[in-house]
Amino acid sequence: MTDRAELPVVDPDELGLSGDARETADRPTVGGVVLAAGTSSRFGDENKLLAQINEKPLVRHAVGTLVDSGLDPVVVVTGYEAAAVGAAVDAGPVSVVTTPEYTEGQSASVRAGANAMADAQVDAAVFLPGDMPFVDPSTVRALVDAYVAGAGDALASAYRGRRGNPVLFDRRHFDALRALEGDVGGREVLIGSDDAALVAVADRGVRIDIDTKATLRDHR
Repeated sequence: MTDRAELPVVDPDELGLSGDARETADRPTVGGVVLAAGTSSRFGDENKLLAQINEKPLVRHAVGTLVDSGLDPVVVVTGYEAAAVGAAVDAGPVSVVTTPEYTEGQSASVRAGANAMADAQVDAAVFLPGDMPFVDPSTVRALVDAYVAGAGDALASAYRGRRGNPVLFDRRHFDALRALEGDVGGREVLIGSDDAALVAVADRGVRIDIDTKATLRDHR
C-alpha cells in the first residue's frame, strides 16, 4: 500500500460544490476500471479475487463499489484465471476485458483499462484494484466531486493523510497510463502530474488491500 505523498490535500467538504452542480447537464463523464488481472502471488495457491467476504468474492465487492457510486461505464480487467474471475463479477452493468499480458504486472491491467476508457470517450476514469473490498461508494463520489470542482486532474483518495486507492485520472493522462511497463500502477503518473492532489476521506477502506490470507482473516 502507498505511503505519505508530497501532494496537496483537499477536503471535499470545502470545495463549495453544491448539489445542483453535481447534476448539471455538462457534468463530466467519468468511467470506472476494476484492476483484476493479477496472479495473486502473495496469496498462495488460490486466487485472492475469488476469496469471499460476506459470501461475495473480493472482486465483486470492488465492482459493486464503482457501480453503486454511479460511474458509467464500468470495466473489469481480467487476466490470470480470466474465466473464473469474469464469472465472479456477476451480472450487471459492467463489461469485462482480458489482457493476455497480465504476467507483466499491474501495468498490463492499467493499460487495458486506460484503453477501454479512451475508447469509451469519457472525460476521466477512476481506477480501483480488485483486491480492495472495503472502499465505500461515497469515496468514489468524493473523488468525482473534487474533479468536477477543479481540485485537480489526477486525484487519489487519502485516509489520515496517507494516499490510497481509488485514483481518478483525467483523460489527458490516458496516454501516459497506456505507456506504463512492468509491475507498476499509476503512481508515477499521479506524482508526475502538475495538477495532482489527495482527496481526504473518512474511509479506512482506501488503505486496505487483501494481499495475503492473513490479511483476509483479519478482515472477515
